[in-house]
Amino acid sequence: MYDEMGNAYLDCINNVAHVGHCHPYVVKAGSEQMANLATNSRYLHDNLVLYAQRITNYFPNKLSICYFVNSGSEANDLALRLARAHTNNKDVICLDGAYHGHLISTTAISPYKFNHIQKYKKKKSVHVAPLPCTYRGKYAASDYPGQDLGLLYANEVRDIINNIHSDGRSLAAFICESLVSCGGQFPLPKNYLRNVYNYVRSAGGVCIADEVQTGFGRVGEHMWGFQLQGEDVCPDIVTLGKPIGNGHPIAMVITTQEIATSFENLGAEYFNTYGGNPVSVAIASAVLDVIEQENLQQHAKEVGDYLLNSLKELQSRHPLIGDVRGCGLFVGVELVLDRKTREPATEEAGHLSLRLKEQRVLLSTEGKYGNVLKFKPPMVFSRKNVDDVVDKLNVLLGKIEKARSPTCSLTSLSIALASSVDSLTESDSTEPFEDTTSDGELSSASSIEMPDSQSPACY
Repeated sequence: MYDEMGNAYLDCINNVAHVGHCHPYVVKAGSEQMANLATNSRYLHDNLVLYAQRITNYFPNKLSICYFVNSGSEANDLALRLARAHTNNKDVICLDGAYHGHLISTTAISPYKFNHIQKYKKKKSVHVAPLPCTYRGKYAASDYPGQDLGLLYANEVRDIINNIHSDGRSLAAFICESLVSCGGQFPLPKNYLRNVYNYVRSAGGVCIADEVQTGFGRVGEHMWGFQLQGEDVCPDIVTLGKPIGNGHPIAMVITTQEIATSFENLGAEYFNTYGGNPVSVAIASAVLDVIEQENLQQHAKEVGDYLLNSLKELQSRHPLIGDVRGCGLFVGVELVLDRKTREPATEEAGHLSLRLKEQRVLLSTEGKYGNVLKFKPPMVFSRKNVDDVVDKLNVLLGKIEKARSPTCSLTSLSIALASSVDSLTESDSTEPFEDTTSDGELSSASSIEMPDSQSPACY
């Protein structure tokens, strides 16, 4: 990415620009379609039909019906409508820390959002299950060695279902991301979805997999995150967004014929003016072409493995790193003040993110305590990119650890960190990583003065 002054930034977090910012093949596809037919004609267009046929080939056979919308929020809203139409029930189970969109309906199932809204009261029809984190959750691996953590967490969902029934209510759906994003950037424990889906279906509910941030080959081993849970694990509804159009507004809901029929039987025909318009679908098709032709799923696995191994090696040298987890190009690094107590290193994580931005590396924080560094880069992220960011992390972590003491203030920590960064003065350089020495320390070469942190150039 480049700011308005031409300075290049290494993007470690943009899972929207899935195949890279402004990929020429994708740009060309959108441009050519826009010059031909740009808007919805209220009739089916070949692009839409062909893409629906193509994308469903990546799913289990039962997931064969496609709805086109404009965003992940819309997709999850529609998924809720489908589930409630099919079951004739209202209650939904979501995960603590989950984020599924900004609409009224999706905010209601997003504790990541509604927990911070003043005077907000959780709806009685919404039930929150514990976040199935095996590092610091209710059933941490260190506290339950050798046990089936996926089953233990799934049993929490089972208990919620029993409570729903005890209150005379009925379950419509269980919704969760196939890998947890905003809640802390980690994969679900083994056997979690298998057991949860069994409990939900036994209660008459449907299972929704939110793949908005995790799909399209990002996990490396599979096209979709839910496939990490086993070949026999299949949701009833899948929502897609963000990467599907590489930043262009397009999203989808994919479901079964049975659920689609229940929705149709409500009598209200579903129509979306811009959903599935020719330009959006042409771009989505081009994105899929690039994923296939450039073998980006395999690339995500190879570079992701290299990233994980590099970060774990970094963990062995820096006690601030409590946990490294993930798969493919979906990786979280949790920073802690003490590995035994797992006290979150929130301040340190925030400063690390800011200092990396000064060195033109975009890496942000996530999780309940804001202490998890999240890696969700474009799928073209390379081994050299990994080396660049890990080298910088190594230097900055060392500075933080050196500065830490019981009386270390935020100001003194900031000063200590600043000593690892050159004074930023004006320069014509647009290369973000050319001024480093072999040990990762910045050289004396100058660079441009950074804009204020609120400037769009910093994003």
